[in-house]
Amino acid sequence: MRLPRWCKGLFCALLALLAGCGFQLRGSYTLPYESIYLAMPNYSVIGASLKRLIRASGTQVAESAKDAQATLLPGAEFRDRVVFTVSGTGRINELRLRFLYNYRVVDAQGRDLVPPAKIELIRDLTYDDSNVLAKQQEEALLWRDMENDVVQQLMRRLAAVKPVAPPPAE
Repeated sequence: MRLPRWCKGLFCALLALLAGCGFQLRGSYTLPYESIYLAMPNYSVIGASLKRLIRASGTQVAESAKDAQATLLPGAEFRDRVVFTVSGTGRINELRLRFLYNYRVVDAQGRDLVPPAKIELIRDLTYDDSNVLAKQQEEALLWRDMENDVVQQLMRRLAAVKPVAPPPAE
């Protein structure tokens, strides 16, 4: 089956339009540090994922803060589950999941590279009493998705940080 000439032209025009819009796949991140220390416990899901992505970017994950150019200091992590809407009979219709992650990044001298900042994620979840197990699994999946989103946002923010030049010697 042969395509008409106008179909080929339309296809070429669509390809040119897609290439011209600047679309590109998200590649690996390049961090502006040679080494970074993550002040997170070993059992942290966010810490483990972040270490894996940092190593993949070519930056060394230091074993101590004194060996690193920068240190990521996590703050408090809040997970909140709130009833969002209720039906006329008093049954839960929707839940709102809120994940708040505080952090800051300091250099080897303790100066802020990133002042205390936060990442806040919100997901809404419909709820049904007749499918409790399925809704619990969906909620767990949303929490995992939010953890992955926090890791991706942290990597983007770390890659965007400009390292502080040392003060000139007098």
